[in-house]
Amino acid sequence: MGQIVKKVPIPMAGLMLGLAALGNLIQSYGDMYRNILGGVSAVLLLLLIIKIVTDPNGVKESMDNPVVASVSPTLSMGIMLLATYIKPYFPSVSYGIWLVGLGLHVVLILYFTKRYLLSFNIKEVFPSWFIVYVGIVVGSVTAPAYNQAVIGQYLFWFGFISYIILLPIVIYRVVKVKEIPDPALPTMAIFAAPASLCLAGYINSFPNKNMGIVGFLAALSLIMLAVALLYMPKLLKLPFYPSYSSYTFPFVISGVAIKLTNGFLAKSGNTIAWLKPIVKFEEVIAVLFVLYVLTKYIQFLFSSPKATAVKA
Repeated sequence: MGQIVKKVPIPMAGLMLGLAALGNLIQSYGDMYRNILGGVSAVLLLLLIIKIVTDPNGVKESMDNPVVASVSPTLSMGIMLLATYIKPYFPSVSYGIWLVGLGLHVVLILYFTKRYLLSFNIKEVFPSWFIVYVGIVVGSVTAPAYNQAVIGQYLFWFGFISYIILLPIVIYRVVKVKEIPDPALPTMAIFAAPASLCLAGYINSFPNKNMGIVGFLAALSLIMLAVALLYMPKLLKLPFYPSYSSYTFPFVISGVAIKLTNGFLAKSGNTIAWLKPIVKFEEVIAVLFVLYVLTKYIQFLFSSPKATAVKA
């Protein structure tokens, strides 16, 4: 157990988040699947907490890596999602955990802003920057569960405005500056996440929805999903890096967002027939990518020390 915890990388929080989100995506097929995925996610969260408690210096050192620092808020995002899993059984505890997750994300935004944004270096910019500033919109997705839709609306606007500001900067970094090291290349898949997360947050936290906003975010979500999928054949040829976690949540939240959009349009009498097969397709790729990354992580954590010499 000690050897496993020693090898646990902070980016594993992305897989933890992806598993929790996948449970929500496929809940319509049975609560059993949601509970299994939530349970595995909770185990990964426990490992991450043990890692942070037992090796704070190692964690602090890893945060000097801009990629690790920018994916670290997947921990707080995952905590907010997992909190909703226990709400039916322990509502007060669930709400407290949700607040902890939300507060932790705010702290990580402040830390990252001071450490990396205020000393801006374009070569330290990666798609994972979206996680820091747009990731808090997970609060918008989950806030209605605690009757906090107003808070969810504020979080949405913060994340949405951050996304609009960051998008051209990140695209410039990727297209013009380039020179992205191999361990950071998996973060290219994150392009699929922010628009979809904003869309899911908007649908969940706004009772009166603007069809223009829904349409814009849905179109952007599908475009960014296509962009990420175009990168995947190249990315899947890379050796395993902990940043493989980037292959999980972006595809899951894309499926969640379009599934919510399809449901909203159907209820409002604006059904779009071709959205339903897209939802099914997104569910399939989300399941496949999450299971693939989970398998890779299990191999990584249980392999010999020599075989785990990879960078975060």
